[in-house]
Amino acid sequence: MRILSTLAMAMLAVLFTAVPSAAVPASPSGELLLESPVIGTGQPIKVGYQISDPDPTNWIGLYKVGGNGPVDEKYVGPSLAWVTIDGVTGTATLPSAGLDPGRYLLFALAKDGYEWLAPPVELQVTSDEPLRFVTDGFTLRNARVGEGYEAKIGGLVRGRVDGLTFAKLTGPGWVNVAADGTIAGTPPTTGATPIRVEARNAGGETVVANVGIDVWPGGADLASELNVMSFNLWHGGSHVAGGREKQLAFLLDSDVDIVGMQETDEVSVRELAEGLGWEYYEVADVGVISRYPIVEARDHGTGPISPAIEIKVRIGDQDVVVWNAHLGAAPYGPYEACFGGLSVDAILAKEAQSGRTGQIESIVAEMRADIAAAQDIPVFLTGDFNAPSHLDWNANTQRCGYTNVPWPTSVVPMAAGLQDSYRVAHPDPVADPGVTWSPIYKTFAGGYGYDKNAGQAEPQDRIDFVYFGGAAKVVDSAVMVAGDPALMPGHLNNEWTSDHAAVMTTFRIGEDGAGNGSGPFGSIGSLGLGSSSAN
Repeated sequence: MRILSTLAMAMLAVLFTAVPSAAVPASPSGELLLESPVIGTGQPIKVGYQISDPDPTNWIGLYKVGGNGPVDEKYVGPSLAWVTIDGVTGTATLPSAGLDPGRYLLFALAKDGYEWLAPPVELQVTSDEPLRFVTDGFTLRNARVGEGYEAKIGGLVRGRVDGLTFAKLTGPGWVNVAADGTIAGTPPTTGATPIRVEARNAGGETVVANVGIDVWPGGADLASELNVMSFNLWHGGSHVAGGREKQLAFLLDSDVDIVGMQETDEVSVRELAEGLGWEYYEVADVGVISRYPIVEARDHGTGPISPAIEIKVRIGDQDVVVWNAHLGAAPYGPYEACFGGLSVDAILAKEAQSGRTGQIESIVAEMRADIAAAQDIPVFLTGDFNAPSHLDWNANTQRCGYTNVPWPTSVVPMAAGLQDSYRVAHPDPVADPGVTWSPIYKTFAGGYGYDKNAGQAEPQDRIDFVYFGGAAKVVDSAVMVAGDPALMPGHLNNEWTSDHAAVMTTFRIGEDGAGNGSGPFGSIGSLGLGSSSAN
């Protein structure tokens, strides 16, 4: 075993600077040394290492601070970048393309696993790009006459943000814009309220956004319509350059109110909510963000892939309940049908094997009280179900030659009284297939036991849903992507940050929300309540 000499280590220390490490769960003898603890976006990450147990499968992985790194020496989620290392000492370079500005951790890990070879070190990524709002025009949550109002836009600026301050350029007298981007005041009259807000950095660079607030009469419903979305982030959006900024722009441009998210990598929900100035609740790889206050939340922990979570949102005087889930991924039913040609009974057995059948049965059983109370408090279920709907596999569609497949993940919630909002808005699956899987995978890459089918067309299907029950009426529903996504593997610079499409449904709620046809909560998990109000 080759030991690093004192002279060699001294020379390495000249080139690389040690930075404070995260808390150490064990006592690894190695060391990581960064060439610089601060880099600009796009610059390579150069790190030196000294370890005592060399192996050609040792590696260095990059993770977001507060994200899914192996802080307990166990796998939590995928790294953002990685490189193998060999030998007792050496240097390695990792790419930073696509990383958002922020704090990251580098881990030296043993033998293609997650045992630490050295304490992790922290890296700061900064931006030297021009100052900009993530989108130059957006609408905040509604206000009511005579009621105090507050919203936050301080997280919606990117680029050189050192010394960032905000100011109102134009807008009504009741609107105050604080230096930190907090918009507050008490509106005296109804109507649309346009505001022009300037952001300025320490260098004097400025950028302007057009911000809107709709003011409703005092005592009236705060909102007559509610936009509810299901959005699989695809490992937090980390596979696309500038993913976080693009996600923020998409959410603002869509004018969504509540978003159920999956594949969040335990950090994206918080970061998106903080950027938007919204509220959030997250557990493992699922979370919900809301521009209106989250007043109660509960983790139901129903499945091995991720738990189901439940929140209650208060929109003025109207409460709504939102559930969000991410069901098991494999075996995947459309592959068993389209590639395997299995019988319907065999497909249903595979659905049970995947865990999805048990998961949806458990979730719906937990939802019964909310469904029973839904005429007073509308209930919604968002999620990536990793399975199609029986409404889409019938004699009219003839998908892969099948006339009827009673997929349990859709049969069970509908039998319990929930409705599929996309199919309420678009009843014909032939005219409006509503495909959410996948905007970037059109060719099957293999796996799932069907490597022989690699290169064939990827089955396209609708596997992301917004279900609802009670006093809500569907106005419209849409499958959504941003831009024109390039297919894998040319996806890095896509405007769209996911491998799923999102689905958003507009509901009429309150006094006008007669439908188309609340138990106790806890405080489990991460409930982010930045203020009593959110934009």
